Amino acid sequence: MPSRPFLVSIVFPGLLLTALMACGVDAAAEPAAEIGEAASAAGAAEAAPPIAALDGDYVSAILVDAATGMVLAAKNPDVVHQPASMLKMLTELIVLERIAEGDIAMTDTVTVSARASRMGGSQVYLAHGEEFTVAELLAALAIHSANDAAVALAEHTAGSVEAFVDIMNMRARRLGMASSEFHSVHGLPPGRGQQPDLTTARDMAIVGRALLDYPEALEWASQATAPFRDGEFVLYNPNKLVGKYRGLDGLKTGYHGQAGYCVTATAVQKGVRLMSVVMGCPTDRARATETTRLLSYGFNLYHQLPLVEEAGTPLEETVAVQDGKSREVGVLYADELVVAVPRTRDEDVSIRVELDGPVPAPLAAGEKVGEAVAELDGFELGRVDLVAAETVEKGNWLHRLFSN
Repeated sequence: MPSRPFLVSIVFPGLLLTALMACGVDAAAEPAAEIGEAASAAGAAEAAPPIAALDGDYVSAILVDAATGMVLAAKNPDVVHQPASMLKMLTELIVLERIAEGDIAMTDTVTVSARASRMGGSQVYLAHGEEFTVAELLAALAIHSANDAAVALAEHTAGSVEAFVDIMNMRARRLGMASSEFHSVHGLPPGRGQQPDLTTARDMAIVGRALLDYPEALEWASQATAPFRDGEFVLYNPNKLVGKYRGLDGLKTGYHGQAGYCVTATAVQKGVRLMSVVMGCPTDRARATETTRLLSYGFNLYHQLPLVEEAGTPLEETVAVQDGKSREVGVLYADELVVAVPRTRDEDVSIRVELDGPVPAPLAAGEKVGEAVAELDGFELGRVDLVAAETVEKGNWLHRLFSN
């Protein structure tokens, strides 16, 4: 996985913008690619060419290829701003990571504390002493943006809100979120004597990408509504684009007076996943419009490039065989290889062949002997196994003598 995002130079013509805006939330689109772990924002600005400077109804924005971290477009991506409830993505990520590590479980019972029950803002009205599972509270956090659920989960995971906030800041540093500083688990505006949560559009894209490693996050974020308390309460998703923009299945909105309307959104179309972040929009409508605009632009930037048409396609390379009746064997692609790339970058895509040889005999036809990796500017776009073209039996002592 690349250590930092690549910034690609692109053009943003006004006519294209007009056309994309006309597409609205149902904009048809073409592919992009998928994302992985986060990268340090500091190094990205040093060696990268300029990206498209977007203008929109927001304080800052960024659009990234979710698989590679490649930045497709941005405006003020490193300007520090309050994230509001988008911060809950990091809260959710840490809880899911602790579950994956076995420290806590989805089925754990959480007893609501007095502190959690007193939380204001968006909430599910947890009562002091009520009991819920971790899974139920995560759903309330991810779908309904419940502040009380955030506090209850933090206390269960780390023992106290303060300890959890420390974990948040340590995890942010490890993710490469160099411009972020968190003081709460929910993102509410600071009270008297409190410091604000601060981050950037780039950093929110980083934590959003990390959250994609957990399928549950998208399962929750893609639901417009869900039952809570055995159906006595309904969770409502504040992301108005869910169910309206094709392929959109997340991720987290945020709003309060100081932060404005914010959202980290992700959508997949034709096997391609993009992620956008807008911060400081003046209205909920502007937040949806600008997100639609960014994602539609990105999907129209990409197309699918077939590099290997079908399984069984031979390579020129061979792999050495040890102690076999043959000294080498031909190599085949185990499957087709199709990647998503910016439309003007087809000629810049390369395939790097990684062979395991010498491989010991006996070797069966179809046995894996390496991998082929498609790359663009050092970023991995996709990979496919390489397999032996035929069986190579183990040689007798004479074969081994001449082989050596």
